[in-house]
Amino acid sequence: MTLNYEKEGKVAIFTLNRPEALNAIDPDLLGALSKAFCDFKKDDTLEVGIITGAGQRAFSIGADIKTMLPEMKRAQNNSYVQPPTIMRGLNLWKPLIAAINGAALGGGLELALACDIRIASEKAFMGLPEVNLGIIPGWGGTQRLMRLIPQAKAAEMLLTGKPIDAREAYRIGLINKVVEPDKLMSAALDMAELIMKPAPLAVRAAKQAMVQGLNLSLESGLRLEKSLFEMLATSGDFDEGCRAMLEKRKPEFKCR
Repeated sequence: MTLNYEKEGKVAIFTLNRPEALNAIDPDLLGALSKAFCDFKKDDTLEVGIITGAGQRAFSIGADIKTMLPEMKRAQNNSYVQPPTIMRGLNLWKPLIAAINGAALGGGLELALACDIRIASEKAFMGLPEVNLGIIPGWGGTQRLMRLIPQAKAAEMLLTGKPIDAREAYRIGLINKVVEPDKLMSAALDMAELIMKPAPLAVRAAKQAMVQGLNLSLESGLRLEKSLFEMLATSGDFDEGCRAMLEKRKPEFKCR
C-alpha cells in the first residue's frame, strides 16, 4: 500500500508509504492521494488533515524519476492525465498540515507547499532541485513558493536547486515550527486540535478567502470576503458562537 489513509476522530492522516524509495511519488501513490483527498473533502466527519511520510529519512523526495517523470513527459501529447490533487486540480477548503519528517524535495516540497501549515523535524531539509534535471517544478512550486517567502529567497531556491535546512526554512517563513523528530506528530496533532476549536464552517471560509483572494484584486477579494461573511452570518454555528460567548461557555458547533 503506497498510502496509509487513516481517520482518527475528526482528523485524517495521510502517510506516504514508500520508505524504501524515500516516499517518492509514483503514479500509484499519486492516484491514491487523489482518491484520499476526494474522500477527505466529502467526509463531513473530518475537519483537518495531516500529511507525513513513513520512516525517518523522508517526507518525500518528489516525483519518482523511473516511473512518474516518464508519465509526466507523456502528458505533452495528452496520453496521460494526472488525477486531481491539492497540488493541482482539487479545491479543498478543509485545513491541511504538513508534518515534514525528513527530506522534502521537488514534488515532496510542492505537496507540503499546498498545505496550509508546515511543521518540520529538526532533521528535515527541503528544496526544489528540478533545474538539475533540466526541468522546473511541475506541481506548483514556482508559484506557491513565491507567494510564501521573500522573492529573493524563492529565486535562490528555484534557480540553484540548493536545499535548505529546517532552521533556515523557519527563519524565512516557509514553515511554522521546528520540533524534535519524536515530537513531530504530536505537534501536528496539537495544531489540528487548535484548528478544530473554532467553527468548522468559519475555518473553511477563512481558508477559501485567503487562497482565492491571492489571485484577486483587493476590490474583488473584498467582495469574496463579504459574500463568505454573509453566508456564515446565516449559519447555526454563528448563532451558537454568539450564545456561547454571552453565556460564557464552550460552543458546540454543528457545522451548519
